Amino acid sequence: MSAANIVDVTEVIEEARFGRLQLLILVLCAWIALLDGFDTQAIAYVAPVIAEQWGIAMAGFGPIFGAGLAGLAVGAFVLSPAADRFGRKGVILLSVLLFGIFALVTARATTLNELLVYRFLTGLGLGGAMPNIIALTSEYAPKRMRALLIAIMFCGFPLGSTIGGLISAPLIGAFGWQAVFVVGGVLPLLTLIVLLIWLPESIRYLLTRDVADSRIAKLLARLDPSISPTAANRYVVHGSQATGFPVTKLLADGRASMTVLLWIAFFMNLLVMYFLVNWMPSLLKASGLPLNIAILSTAVLNAGGVVGAIVLGRFVDRLDPYLVLGGTYLASALFIAGIAFGSANVWTLMISTFLAGFGVVGAQIGMNALAAGLYPTEIRSTGVGWALGVGRIGSIIGPVAGGVLLGFGWTAQSVVLTAAVPAMLAGFAVIALRRREPSLKLVASVATLHH
Repeated sequence: MSAANIVDVTEVIEEARFGRLQLLILVLCAWIALLDGFDTQAIAYVAPVIAEQWGIAMAGFGPIFGAGLAGLAVGAFVLSPAADRFGRKGVILLSVLLFGIFALVTARATTLNELLVYRFLTGLGLGGAMPNIIALTSEYAPKRMRALLIAIMFCGFPLGSTIGGLISAPLIGAFGWQAVFVVGGVLPLLTLIVLLIWLPESIRYLLTRDVADSRIAKLLARLDPSISPTAANRYVVHGSQATGFPVTKLLADGRASMTVLLWIAFFMNLLVMYFLVNWMPSLLKASGLPLNIAILSTAVLNAGGVVGAIVLGRFVDRLDPYLVLGGTYLASALFIAGIAFGSANVWTLMISTFLAGFGVVGAQIGMNALAAGLYPTEIRSTGVGWALGVGRIGSIIGPVAGGVLLGFGWTAQSVVLTAAVPAMLAGFAVIALRRREPSLKLVASVATLHH
């Protein structure tokens, strides 16, 4: 076959203009992220109401928060390698099905033990969805705007949490706390139909799995209409099919220290992020604020994350991503202190909360884009999934630690203030990642060849 018949898929995707297919993927993945954010945050919005109705102390919700996040960790660890073997689309569909069904079941919980089990099972689906929508968005994004598109897509997550904060109080007032989970279950199940019809599989994944050229040709023609899907074409991509246990690849070929530093940054920041989103409504209510203001504060936190994602995503594409993200984490520690000391004044509280969300949530979205770009196609879902999975361990520890500290008699202000420490550690880890410049250049060049 002549060289003229060979189509370099990497080059086509890297240089493609942003068109309808990329927009479709962006919208569908952002919608999944929005549903993920709504369902992940739902328990925090209803916890004060359940505690009051069931006559239990808020400190008892630490294990409940932790169980949902444990499910997120297990889902990320298990379902992300599965996607590298069996495809992004199938695992995304399975994940959405899982968290839709078990969100609905959660509405029927009558005891803390039932709530704990249902939140864990919901978390399995939530944890499996996120690394795969990040990987799929990355694999269709032109190189020049990859970080920005991943950031825009991931904005669905804090946006979903924000919407949850805005509608939960009215839903609870009108229909009871169960209504929050009913909404969080019905929407994903309806979404499955749309995803089944319109969500494409990753072209790069199809090529690494030796799928028939005709399927790849149709997708490429949608990316670039100038490429005729003829039988004479041969489609190639830089990379190889993953063999063996994909997780071991994360520590091979000079990636070990890079991966460990990524894991530290994810661990520390997700500890802070989930501590804040789970405990802020309850802690602020305990400080004397009305429930609607306490819930609104978490919506403001996530709104700050949406703005931070867009701004930082653009900076990550244009400037040194390690300095941008590391510096943002360090600044977030100051904003968290502002939340701790500003609860007496609503305006000070909301401004500090918005800025903390800008840093903690926004920079996490930037880290997702960074992680997706550092790993090649054949282990991309595994790389992002395990970084998120390790981070989910931190996200479990954060909320559980909040319950423990409250049980020890700490004040709400002191509990919030402790979150500034892991935020600083996340910043130091990202800056340390930058200091590995020679190794990172080698890894980045390999990742670029595999994109």
